[in-house]
Amino acid sequence: MAWTAISTRNGTPPITRGGWLDALRFIVASLIILHHFQAAGPVPLAEALHPVFERGGFLLTNFFLIDSGYVLMRVYGGKVGRGGMSPGAFFVKRFLRVYPAHLVMGLALVALVLIGTAAGVGPRNPEWFAWNQLPAQLTLTQAFGVPGGLGWNAPSWSISALIGCYLLFPWILRALARLGPWTVVLAVIGLYLLANAATHTLLGYPVYQMPLGYGFFRALPLFILGMGLAVVSERVFIAPRLAAIVGVTAAVGLATVQAFDKHALISLGFISLILLAAGAMPVVRPSKWIERASVVSFSMFITNEVVRIAWFGVANVLIAKFALPTVVQWGLWGAGVAAAFVFAFAFHTVIDQPLQRRIKVWLAQGRRAGQPVPGVAAPPVSG
Repeated sequence: MAWTAISTRNGTPPITRGGWLDALRFIVASLIILHHFQAAGPVPLAEALHPVFERGGFLLTNFFLIDSGYVLMRVYGGKVGRGGMSPGAFFVKRFLRVYPAHLVMGLALVALVLIGTAAGVGPRNPEWFAWNQLPAQLTLTQAFGVPGGLGWNAPSWSISALIGCYLLFPWILRALARLGPWTVVLAVIGLYLLANAATHTLLGYPVYQMPLGYGFFRALPLFILGMGLAVVSERVFIAPRLAAIVGVTAAVGLATVQAFDKHALISLGFISLILLAAGAMPVVRPSKWIERASVVSFSMFITNEVVRIAWFGVANVLIAKFALPTVVQWGLWGAGVAAAFVFAFAFHTVIDQPLQRRIKVWLAQGRRAGQPVPGVAAPPVSG
């Protein structure tokens, strides 16, 4: 293969819906559902099949955080960097993308717990639904050292952490814009290794084991790593054939090392290579199915824990009351996993998508009136 298979002179493919990047988002969201449900079966999958079903949570979260930085950099990096979108406008847009859905699911879970308790079927583990933990979670402040946030819809800590990343995005962008692509690679890798070494030295554990209450400090190096990978995707041409070889090899390598242990840093390298390879593959025939699946991935992430709590709250009562055999219990487990997918697609269609349309109209009306919503820049006045 010629040396021009990697070049800073050739044009790189634009980010396009319906391709490998969208497919990866859906695959990761699906695996997150499986990870959250794995312990709810008659025997945890981590015991019945392999420990990767339990420890894979950190890996999938890492992928989610890196991918968030990567995609936002490629979608908004140019516009924010040129001044076409102010830092405030970017933050408001991203905050309003994630917070309404989070709040709806948080309040739905509160209602579920209250109704279930009133009906005499309260949570089996009430300690995970302590009321003093709820305010920080509903306000998405739990990843910044604010007391609370444990239990309830616990995976939302990563959304909380990403809000801090959204705030810093424009300034990280400016710093990366001053560097060449290879310098960016060294900088973002060095930053992650430095953060990892610092937590090891000061706290005695790696950065990916930061307590959820300080999840922002776990998320930020990964988010910046994703932004750095996006810089490489935009400035360095990688021949599609080489990208395909790298992507497949990295996926096999990731699966291989995970079969034995976490191998956190090695796995992080494979994840980075998979993202780079996916971004380098031109989307010749965009798939509407893949695009839609990717768009629903956020709803899959934000709803699956609530579905798990509701589904197995009922299933466990039925199992205990009727002494259901193991095969039926596995059937209920499989139906619960399916329900998580169905509910996510329904939530996206009936609640999240209409909410986002209303928010988009509201923001547009503010701009047309010349009185922008706070933090959203008004269009420039010519003349």
